[in-house]
Amino acid sequence: MKKQFFFLLLIAAAVVSFRSPAFLDIGAKLPKADVKMKDVSGRELSLNDAKKANGLLVMFSCNTCPYVIRNQDRTRAICQFAQKNNIGVILVNSNEAARTSGDSFEAMQAYARHQSYQWPYVVDKDNQVADAFNADRTPECYLFDKSGTLVYKGAIDDNPGSAPDVKEKYLQTAIQAMVAGKPIPNPSTASVGCGIKRKM
Repeated sequence: MKKQFFFLLLIAAAVVSFRSPAFLDIGAKLPKADVKMKDVSGRELSLNDAKKANGLLVMFSCNTCPYVIRNQDRTRAICQFAQKNNIGVILVNSNEAARTSGDSFEAMQAYARHQSYQWPYVVDKDNQVADAFNADRTPECYLFDKSGTLVYKGAIDDNPGSAPDVKEKYLQTAIQAMVAGKPIPNPSTASVGCGIKRKM
């Protein structure tokens, strides 16, 4: 009995290891850069397609997470700030287990219109991109420089629950430092939000 239990634990551990890729560390190259994803416009585009001269901001997002909804003004502001600095922006919805409800493609289209998105908002089919990034939260941000190297990952700022109480704008500071060619003070911060809804 004990041997069977131990064997089952080993199998479970192997499955977990297989499904959980290594964390994407600072200095890593942009993964799954050429995988085409369906944008709310109906176009198919990749992370490389969205990248601009100074780099790329990848944000894992969705329609339904209370943290995403609470941070929408800040999401729009930081995405616009990135674009002004010639950094491409792409929002990725990896909630594959919710495609028949609040995170369906049609719901994404409506949400993007309502939020006046001026950047791609794409469907991550089968969580390919989220798995490559080992992303597990919405919102969760990854900033890549012009060579496609990860220079910042984590939260937009230090207070996702209350915009008036923000003291450190992590992502904005990272963008400013990257564009200026300076070291980023906090290259990795803890994102707070809802878990990405993967299919089991």
